[in-house]
Amino acid sequence: MAKLNTPKGTRDFLPEQVARRNYIFNTIRSVFDTYGFSPIETPAMELKETLMGKYGEEGDRLIFKILPRGEKLNKMVAEFQRLFDISNSENKNKEVNPENLNPLIADIFGTKAAEEALRYDLTVPFARFVVQHQNDLTFPFKRYQIQPVWRADRPQKGRYREFYQCDVDMIGSNSLLNEVELIQVVSEVFSKLKLPEAVIKLNNRKILEGIAEVIGEPERLIDITVALDKLDKIGREKVEAELKVKGLSDKAISDLGVLFENAGLESVSKFLGNSEVGLKGVEELNFLFDYAKELGLTQCEFDPTLARGLNYYTGAIFE
Repeated sequence: MAKLNTPKGTRDFLPEQVARRNYIFNTIRSVFDTYGFSPIETPAMELKETLMGKYGEEGDRLIFKILPRGEKLNKMVAEFQRLFDISNSENKNKEVNPENLNPLIADIFGTKAAEEALRYDLTVPFARFVVQHQNDLTFPFKRYQIQPVWRADRPQKGRYREFYQCDVDMIGSNSLLNEVELIQVVSEVFSKLKLPEAVIKLNNRKILEGIAEVIGEPERLIDITVALDKLDKIGREKVEAELKVKGLSDKAISDLGVLFENAGLESVSKFLGNSEVGLKGVEELNFLFDYAKELGLTQCEFDPTLARGLNYYTGAIFE
């Protein structure tokens, strides 16, 4: 008898676990509601074209694509057979060009043929939601969403292919006070969950953009952020090795040392020199830290290595 199990990277939740998780979710919801955020839900599936190209090359590879099925798949297989005479005995000896064969196989049995995909996160579906329903929303629009997401990742301790995200966002306003409010929300969630030792780490994508500019590698920003995002998993040595493979010069990698040496915001600001975009990021972070301090939010810390490899980040980064 075959052993019953869940697919790799997924798990069952027993009643006690569900009760504990619901307590956490309900606590988070109560804070989101208090700050005036409205709940929404989006489908587990999105059109593949909605998701692709938003997460960077590595993120795109981790999207679960849904292959064609039913009549559509049957038609594609029949076309494959027709083109290459697989089922036609009269042309059995006709030579097949391998260069034509491989792309077609990819189209039929690979991911090119997929029209839908499981959502990778809740942010891109939210962007699609706003565009699609913009005439039904009042801006600035504050929303929260607590739903599962899926990633075709290699399962390991603490990393699953299916897991929940609790997202809270504001759209329709450029005010940095929105970022301050997000810090308040996160701080209050941890307080209500009796986790006062939790630290909120902050960085700014503009600072990373400025550093890439100063070290002479502005076109490598995505490579730098993707590698930095793995720092806590693979360590500095392997991050630097990956950057070297990506084509960064030894000097540029050496100059990036400012990120690994627990540099404060002031020393990073000096390193940025006259980088306009980098100094803009410093200015934005100083605003957040000053305002948070006034509100008594003392658990905020600057982390210059906090990167996030996703393409859609432009300003503040939280962890």
